[in-house]
Amino acid sequence: MTEDLHPRRAPGWLRPLLDGVRDFDPMDVGARRIPPAQGGRRAAVLVLFGHGPDGPDVLLAERSSDLRNHAGQVAFPGGGIDPGDSGPVGAALREAEEETGLDPAGVVPLTTLADLFVPPSGYVVTPVVAHWAEPSAVHAADPGETARVARVPLATLADPANRVRVRHPSGGSGPAFQVEGLLVWGFTGGLLSALLHAGGWEVPWKAVRTLDLAEALAARSGAMGDDAGQEVAGG
Repeated sequence: MTEDLHPRRAPGWLRPLLDGVRDFDPMDVGARRIPPAQGGRRAAVLVLFGHGPDGPDVLLAERSSDLRNHAGQVAFPGGGIDPGDSGPVGAALREAEEETGLDPAGVVPLTTLADLFVPPSGYVVTPVVAHWAEPSAVHAADPGETARVARVPLATLADPANRVRVRHPSGGSGPAFQVEGLLVWGFTGGLLSALLHAGGWEVPWKAVRTLDLAEALAARSGAMGDDAGQEVAGG
């Protein structure tokens, strides 16, 4: 079933991103992200851009520490594509509603990116880029899956002071962000870095700080206290 995408409904500030990802290459996120020739469970994530009180932002969710895969990591809302979903867009919207309580009626899907591979879980993920045209309040709707949700301003992500590289125990390293008490690394950090560049939001920075993962997790700044259950205003 063909899903509806509406790139012409993108606001002016998002159009450079749509132009920039027209030829999106999984290599922009790293060689490990190229899907295998066959195999892997299909999944989708919602890369949701809105315009909040502090300017353009993106919706992120901190996963529950009790999950089997990617426990405690910061991610885009999303998950596996179920048989009843219309496709990646339907799955991304359904998962985002289940995880953050957002109202899908206010979301305009704009485009999908080339599939990316997440080796630890074996997922082949389709990123769905969307505009939050009519934002709704969001929160950690299912504490079993989500510990916290946040609308993180793109300017905060692009600030060189908030950017590092993180070295995984396996030896690989990649771009990461230390923002609002969150460490955004791995799949999400790599994709966010590529999108900041594609959208023209990237501020020149030098990857002079490389932290071991354990060190980076311990160094998370700006602790947010017990905010996990609070709502985030829709703007």
